Amino acid sequence: MRTVTIVSRNGRNVSPDVSGCVGRHTPGCVRTSVAALVTGSLVAVATPALSQEGIAGQLGAGQSDFGGVGLMQTPTAHMAPVGTMSINWSRTAPYRRYSVFIQPVEWFEGGFRYVEVEDVSTSLFDRYLDKGFDMKLRLLEETRYWPQLAVGLRDVGGTTLFGSEYLAASKRWYDFDFTLGIGWGYLGAASDIDSPLGWLADRFDDRPNRAGGDQGGEFAVDALFHGPASIFGGVEWQTPWDPLVLQLEYEGNDYADEPLGNDQQSDSRVNIGARLAVTDNLELRAGWERGSTAMAGISYHIDLAGLSQVKRDPAPRDIDAPAFADWASATQALEESAGMRVHEIAESGNSLRVVAEPGRFRNLNQSEGRAARILHAQAGPEIDTFRFQWQQNGLALREDVHDRAAFVAAADSADREFGHRYGIYSHARLADPAAEEVVHRESPRRFNWRVGPRLDQNFGGPDGYLYRLVAVASGEYHTDRHGWLSAAGAWTVADNLDGYEYLGPSELPRVRSYIGDYLSASDVGIENLQYTRTANLADDWYAMGYAGLLDMMFAGAGAEVLHRPLDSPFAIGADVNWVRQRDFEQGFEMRDYDTWTGHLNAYIETGFEDILAKVSVGRYLAGDVGGTLDLSREFDSGVRVGAWGTWTDADDDFGEGGFDKGLYVSFPLDAFFTRSSRSAATLAWRPLTRDGGARLGRRYRLYDMTEERNLAPYWDGYPATWE
Repeated sequence: MRTVTIVSRNGRNVSPDVSGCVGRHTPGCVRTSVAALVTGSLVAVATPALSQEGIAGQLGAGQSDFGGVGLMQTPTAHMAPVGTMSINWSRTAPYRRYSVFIQPVEWFEGGFRYVEVEDVSTSLFDRYLDKGFDMKLRLLEETRYWPQLAVGLRDVGGTTLFGSEYLAASKRWYDFDFTLGIGWGYLGAASDIDSPLGWLADRFDDRPNRAGGDQGGEFAVDALFHGPASIFGGVEWQTPWDPLVLQLEYEGNDYADEPLGNDQQSDSRVNIGARLAVTDNLELRAGWERGSTAMAGISYHIDLAGLSQVKRDPAPRDIDAPAFADWASATQALEESAGMRVHEIAESGNSLRVVAEPGRFRNLNQSEGRAARILHAQAGPEIDTFRFQWQQNGLALREDVHDRAAFVAAADSADREFGHRYGIYSHARLADPAAEEVVHRESPRRFNWRVGPRLDQNFGGPDGYLYRLVAVASGEYHTDRHGWLSAAGAWTVADNLDGYEYLGPSELPRVRSYIGDYLSASDVGIENLQYTRTANLADDWYAMGYAGLLDMMFAGAGAEVLHRPLDSPFAIGADVNWVRQRDFEQGFEMRDYDTWTGHLNAYIETGFEDILAKVSVGRYLAGDVGGTLDLSREFDSGVRVGAWGTWTDADDDFGEGGFDKGLYVSFPLDAFFTRSSRSAATLAWRPLTRDGGARLGRRYRLYDMTEERNLAPYWDGYPATWE
C-alpha cells in the first residue's frame, strides 16, 4: 500500500476530435458532438445559467470590429473577465468580419477571425475570404494612478493581409475610459511617424511587402514591429442610461494602401460609435467610420468559467435512513443515488471494499459522499472503514479510504469546513485476501448504447458556410472487464454539401484532404468499429491494444502504453499504429495507401495558471515527422479551452497554412442538463484540414481513461461530498 502527499493542481484532459469536419480543406472546421442525449430514456434539458451578471454594456469591455476587446477599428489594453468567450460579427463595407475570442487567463487574450472582402473576387469564388489569429498580452495591470499596458498582434498566423502590431495604454476615470496607442502595419498604415525602433537597427525602418510565407499561415516574424507607425486612441463614455456606451476613436489607418489593392475612400480618421446591451450577454454595435461608412455589429459573450445548470438529481439519502433489504438493493441504490457502476462489494476484517466505475458525477467525492450514507445504513457495526476502489474499463485507478465514524460525525455537523479523515492510495493491497468475504458481485454489464445529433460545420472557407446534420448511433459490448467491441455509425439527415467544390493542392499523400469525399459519398457510414483491450502492467503503468475501423478514414491496429503516477504532474506514454486508408463509402472496402504512425507523448501539469501541456513527437499519417504542442486550461465549471500547433518536416509540401494549428473548447454536458453527467461535447476549429501533421483519430486514449489519477478536482471539489 502506497500513500501520497496531496498537492493541489488542476487539469482534466479533453482531446478535440476534428477528423470528421465538413469540406475537403475544411477551413474553419467546427465539430459539435452531443453524445448520450438518448440512452434508453430522455433527459431533461434547460438553458444554462451563463453568468449572474454579463459584460455586455460594461465600460471598457466591448469587442472591436476585428474582435477582441477594443473600441471600433482599434484595440485597447483591457481584457475580458477570465473565462469569457465572445462571438462577434461586424460589417463595415466592404468588409464583413466573423470572430471568436477567448480569455483563458487574466493576462492573455486570443482568438481567430475571418474577413470577407465583398468587392474582391477570385477565379473560383465571388468574394475573397481571409483568416487569421490574434493575440494580446497584458504587460502592466491598471492601478489607481497607472494605466493598463498591453502589447498585441493581429493577423499574426494567417496571410497577414491585415497584419498589425500595437502597444496600447488604457485608463478608466469615473464614467470614461481612455486609450492611447501606437500601431504598426495595418493599424499604422497612415505612417504618422518613422519607425520608432529604427534606432535599434536599420532593419526596423522598412516593413516587408509579403509576410506570412509564400502561401500564408506562417508566423510573420520578419515583419513584427517593422516600418512606420501611427498613433491611435479613443474614449468610451458610460451614459446615464446603463445599457448604452458611446465611443469616439482616432484610428491609425487612412485606407490609402488596403490589402489586395482594394483602397477605400477615407474622409476622416475619427470614428464615432455606440454599444447597446440588449441582455447581460448580448450587445449590439453601430458606428460611423472613415467619415463616410456605416458600421454594424453584434457580440455575444459566454462565461465559460461560470457555465452551470441547476441540478435535479435525486437528493442524497439521510445519514440515519434505514438499511435496504439486501446488498443487491443497496447496489442499485449506489448506482441511482451515487452514480456508481458497482462490480463487487466485499468485507475484510473491519473494512468494506467497493469496486466500481464512475458513471454520473464529475467529482468522485460527490459519489463517495452519497455512497457512504448508503454503506453506513447497510454495513454491520464492526465495519469502521469504507474503501472505494475506482476502475475505468478494467484499469485500476486508485483507492479512496473513508473513516466511517468521522464521516458520520461530519455529515451530522453543520460545520464541515475541516472535513473528515480519509486517505487515497495508488492501488489496493489487502493484508489478507484469503480472509475477504464477497457480500455481493454484480453481473457484468455487457451492452450500452447512445443516440444523438451532431452538427459538422465549415465556415469562412472558399465554399462559404457548409454544414452536415447527422444522427449518430454508438454502442459498446463488453466481452469482459478489460475488453469491449465499440461501434459508431452516422446518418446524414440534412446538408448543403452540394456547395462544396474546392480541393486544395497537396504534395503529400492525401490522408485527410479527401474529407469532403468521405462525407458526401454516402448518407450512411461506419465511423468506428473496433475491439479494444486494456491491462495494468504494473503500479502506475497502463496499456491498451485495439484493432478495427479506427476512424472515418483509417482502419488498422495499434497499441498504447502510459506511465502515470498517482497525483503526479507528469505522465509519459507512447502509441504505435499500422493503418490503411478506408474507401470513401465508409464501409469495409480499403484504398491502396497504408502506413505506420506513432508518437511519444508527454503530459505536464505546468503549475502555471492551471495549464496542461501535451507534447507529442513522432510520425504522422502522411509520413512526415515532427511534433505537436497542445496547451489547455480547465475552469472550475469543467469547460476546457485549448490550442495546438503541429510542425513537421513537410516544409513547403505542406501547402497553404504552413503548419497545422487550431483552437478547441470542451463543454461538459453537466452544464446543460438538469441531471449530472460526465460526458462532454467539443467544439474544435482549425483554419485548414490539410495532410501535413495529420494524426489518427483514436476513439480512446489512456490519459483520458486515467483522469482520476489527478487528485486536484477531488480536493477542490470537497464541498460536493455533502451534496
